[in-house]
This record gives sequence, structure tokens and C-alpha cells, in this order.
Amino acid sequence: MVFVAAVLGLLAAPVAARTQLRIVGSSTLYPFVTAIAEQFKRANPQFPGPIVELTGTGGGIKLFCAGVGERFPDVANASRRIKASEIEDCAKNGVTDIVEVQLGLDGLAIAQGRAGRFPGLTEEQVYRALAARPYGKPQTAKLWSDIDPALPRLRIEVLGPPPTSGTRDAFNELYMEAGCDANPAMEALKARDPDAHKQICTALREDGAFVEAGENDNLIVQKLAANPNLLGVFGYSYLEENLDKVKGLRISGVEPTYENIASFAFPASRPLYVYVKAQHLRAVRGMREFLVELSRESTWGRRGYLARRGLVASPDAVRAENAKAAREMVLLDPAEIG
Repeated sequence: MVFVAAVLGLLAAPVAARTQLRIVGSSTLYPFVTAIAEQFKRANPQFPGPIVELTGTGGGIKLFCAGVGERFPDVANASRRIKASEIEDCAKNGVTDIVEVQLGLDGLAIAQGRAGRFPGLTEEQVYRALAARPYGKPQTAKLWSDIDPALPRLRIEVLGPPPTSGTRDAFNELYMEAGCDANPAMEALKARDPDAHKQICTALREDGAFVEAGENDNLIVQKLAANPNLLGVFGYSYLEENLDKVKGLRISGVEPTYENIASFAFPASRPLYVYVKAQHLRAVRGMREFLVELSRESTWGRRGYLARRGLVASPDAVRAENAKAAREMVLLDPAEIG
């Protein structure tokens, strides 16, 4: 009850029933937010180090939106933007004051082991290889060469994220839907029947061609390094950290590099987000100081310590806007979420 009273503003001074900031969410953001938590603790020894839990984006937002009070997380990391339906769930449970901070950018890479022989792929080739019913027709491809004779004569097998992951949502949008919509009939279907379009464009094969590898991207890296015939899907930071074991494929002729992601030349570039429960600000010690650490130029800037871990810095104006949101607790307008 003490925590709830502090949240409701009934006490004159902040009171914390829970002594640590609790953060949940994306595997992609996990190494970045863990680094922020470690630096926060070094700079603020009067506060206990935050608890950072790897739950996946969808699972993290679900926990975040479940309610206000000490049982519920203070922060959710997301490798895609929060959905309107999630905002509605939050509101139903009393989570009405949310701050959205874009932490930086990431590229959703498709990688292979160092000995792999794939020259590159297009979004359309990825879609045709992995869709359960490509363009609404039966899936018959067994080998990559069935998709295009120029591709290796190897069995289609791609390791990727589970449905609870924001990376899966991003993969569906940036690869599957992009490849699907290369067909004019699918663009027409989107306007006529959005639900049918979504099913045809994002339903993945369940015959072993696409393998859900869980939230542990390091495990995908290990499997790619051991088998040059596999492909795997994960964020640029894991690619950049493991270039001795894996290499990224060109997507539509563009390499997944820092520069190409920062300029959005790489087709599968995406923003990364942190969501903060403003209603917990008075109740959780160190929350404001954590947000200050998160939004320092030395943290997320082009030469910040997160860049050394593989985060691609957002443009200067975007960082300035999001630093203001983090430090002044500017609330997200639900009307902005489409």
C-alpha cells in the first residue's frame, strides 16, 4: 500500500516498497540496457542496481501494461513500437502515463557462418522461401535454388525469433510483408481485405524451414558458426559483436553496416524503444537518475558507450527530442500510435 500511495501522489516524499528499478523486454535491447544499468550503478552508488529481465518485447510490454504498483515493471524495452492494442490494454489496467524514448537504431540482419556461401538475398526471396502459402499458393520450395537458380542448392533452414519477440514483428514487417507486397495482387489484397493480406504475407512455414530459436540470439550465432548451411535472423549488434563467427548477407544489394543502418539505406533498419511508467516515478528511487543516464550523449551518442556495443545512434534531432522526453517525462499521446 505504501507503493500505491506514493504512485497516487498521496505522500509528500517518494517512498519505495521495491528497492530496485525493474526493467523487462527485448532480447535485442538487453545488452544495451544492461550496460546502462551497470553505468547507472557506478555513477549512483546510493541506489541498488536495476533488475533487467529478458522477456521478449511482447512479453515485456504485457507485463508492463498489467498494472500499477510494486508487482509490475517500471520500464519495458521494445524492438518495435508499442501497438495501439497494447496501449488499450495498459489503459484498462490503469497504466495511463507512458513515456516513449527512442534509444537508437538497429538493423535486422540475416547472417550466415563465416564459411557460408550465400551471396545475398532480396526481401521477395526471403518471403517466397519462408511463407506458409506464398502469394496464397501452396509452398513447394525445398531448396534455396528452388526460389532462384542463382541461389545455393541447399535446404531452406532459417533460425529466427519466436512470436513473443519484437524482432519477429520487425521480421514480418521488414522482410515478409515487404517481399509479399512486391506482388501487385498482394498490394490490392491489402486494400480489399487487410486480415487476409496479413495471413498470406506473415504466416511462416511450420515444416522446419523456419525454426524458432527462442530469445537467445547468442545461441543462433553459435549454431550459424557450427553449420555454414544455416541462416539466422537477429539484430545488428549481435552481428557486429560476432564478426569472427558470422557475416551478414546483403539485402537487396545493401550490406548491414552501421552507416547503412544510420542512413536507412539498409532495407531492414528499425528504431528501438524504451517505455517508462511515469506513474512509478515518485515510488521508485533512482528512476529519474536512470533516465538521465540513458539519455546522455556519452551513452547513446555516435561516440557513446552503446555505440561501442553495436547500437546505431539516432539522428541528432531525434536524440535531442527523446532526451527531452526522458528527462522531462513527456507523456506519449496514444493518438500518435496508429
